[in-house]
Amino acid sequence: MRRKLAAGNWKMNGTGASLAELADLGERHADPAVDILICPPATLLSRAAEAVQGGAIAIGAQDCHAEAAGAHTGDLSAAMLKDAGANAVILGHSERRADHGESDAQVRAKAEAAFAEDLIAVICLGETLEQREAGETLKIVGDQLAASVPDSATAANTVIAYEPVWAIGTGKVPTLEQIGEVHNFLRTELVHRFGAEIADGIRLLYGGSVKPGNAGEIFAVANVDGALVGGASLKAADFSPIIETLENA
Repeated sequence: MRRKLAAGNWKMNGTGASLAELADLGERHADPAVDILICPPATLLSRAAEAVQGGAIAIGAQDCHAEAAGAHTGDLSAAMLKDAGANAVILGHSERRADHGESDAQVRAKAEAAFAEDLIAVICLGETLEQREAGETLKIVGDQLAASVPDSATAANTVIAYEPVWAIGTGKVPTLEQIGEVHNFLRTELVHRFGAEIADGIRLLYGGSVKPGNAGEIFAVANVDGALVGGASLKAADFSPIIETLENA
């Protein structure tokens, strides 16, 4: 049985004062029935890890470099993230793919680097509005899945997050049928590639304008094992109801 996951991506938000939100979240969910992951900016990684030490919240990063070390000014390796207290890392987010031109091959290499440091790779997939309207959604996410996910992926080291680009931060959400179609497709593709035992254990998250008001119906869709939440994860008061909804899904 896959354990559900509520993941929060703080993106480029948060300073030291934001750590109070982690304390609040930890108090609200001292013994959660689902896994909770918060991915703050790199400047807060070590302090966030210290703040949640001994609690139920895991800390993740938002990106890593594919190389273990070297002349890569401004980048951070998976080993550095692990050393700072991270348990996971988000990879291939559409904002990284668009703003930094990241390719599927680069995402795959980063995932392999994460695996080498025993970090969970939360690998993001998703289509643009133009691709959706052209009827190319399944081809796009299928190609991304095939090229971005390493052959060494397992249920223990990999989480897949479907985030339609046009739904991120826009307030627009796909229909439940659209979400279900993509998640069922992804599960089938994973079975074909890795076999049922591995594929059935890999968690599939939905991301894109998830809020307390729509979380319940999204979590009721088959093969939705949780959510990757952006803005609504910045405040414990907003993220906590989503976690509670997932616990009761």
